[in-house]
Amino acid sequence: MKIRYAQGRTDEISIDVTTIEQVLLQLEINPVEVIVSKNGHLVPEDAMVSNDDEIRIFRIVHGG
Repeated sequence: MKIRYAQGRTDEISIDVTTIEQVLLQLEINPVEVIVSKNGHLVPEDAMVSNDDEIRIFRIVHGG
């Protein structure tokens, strides 16, 4: 699976079919702090992903 981060960094990992949430936890990323797109479409944390997918991880910015 190809993982792209908002900062431009790209990683590749090998996984079994699993959920976005499990991938984020494996990467030590808090699922509450990000939104994720899979193959160009925003998806919820319970969306299934496999090695053929590309996900992008975007950090949510808070401010006031």
